[in-house]
Amino acid sequence: QMQLVESGGGLAEPGGSLRLSCSASGRTLRGYAVGWFRQAPGKDREFVATIRRDGISLYVDSVKGRFTISRDNATNVVSLQMNSLQTEDTAVYYCAADARIIASELRNHRAYDYWGQGTQVTVSS
Repeated sequence: QMQLVESGGGLAEPGGSLRLSCSASGRTLRGYAVGWFRQAPGKDREFVATIRRDGISLYVDSVKGRFTISRDNATNVVSLQMNSLQTEDTAVYYCAADARIIASELRNHRAYDYWGQGTQVTVSS
């Protein structure tokens, strides 16, 4: 079994930055695609970014150029650097991992087996 724990959430002003981390225990993330999703109150869970096992990353259009996903296999951590934050980025952010996900399902939260508990990100002045 794999356990995922998110950290780094908090309060930021519009235009500010936060860095989220997803730490794994129980298994190495090396063989997994790892994604970040977010859910705002009253809305469906939304794909934000994912990084494949080969290091290729994908982003939802609304965060391209502002967010960067990266992985450190040595420390078993996947990070999401969030810059130029906007109020619309406010949500609970979750990381998820899956070892067998296919390319066409990388943006689909239902395709990921392992999930963290989430971390709150609030962007407000």
